[in-house]
Amino acid sequence: MLPIHRSRIQVVCAVTNLRMAQETKHLNVTLETQVESVNLAEEMCLRVAEAAGFGEDECYRIGMSVREGVINAFHYGNQERPEKKIHLSVDLTQEKMVIHVVDEGPGFRLSDVPDPLAEENLLSTSGRGIFLMRAFMDEFEVIKAWTGGAEIVMSKRLPAPGGESPNGHGGESGQGTAPRKEA
Repeated sequence: MLPIHRSRIQVVCAVTNLRMAQETKHLNVTLETQVESVNLAEEMCLRVAEAAGFGEDECYRIGMSVREGVINAFHYGNQERPEKKIHLSVDLTQEKMVIHVVDEGPGFRLSDVPDPLAEENLLSTSGRGIFLMRAFMDEFEVIKAWTGGAEIVMSKRLPAPGGESPNGHGGESGQGTAPRKEA
């Protein structure tokens, strides 16, 4: 439990300084492979998103994407093995918030993940998290990580000063983004 508490303190201190300068800010946390890490990762990213000026809806999308990424790292990547770690980093540039979720598992190819909207997969839970991350974020990709596992890289463009995110629905510029129905 102590590593999570220590990470929480680092996150709070770092987030308070986000608005002070225009250069890229970088936060990095190594999380234990345990369920509690999901909430910590989401909290960290929500604090950064709020400090960066994202509105409530966009913060929800970012938080849900981080939850799904860390859950996948915990369950599929690290296979719930406590000796493995989950590495979470956030870069805040002048243009966007970039989130990296890295596991220490065997890695995977995005093309091997079943489409959760395909008729034969509608009752399966596999692929739903990736579907949500693609839909909620502006950019999304999975690459081979420095750990040998998978690295999820997702980003959200920063909102214009005094307004909501330029992409209120997320996902429209990312590769493999799910199609949307217009109202």
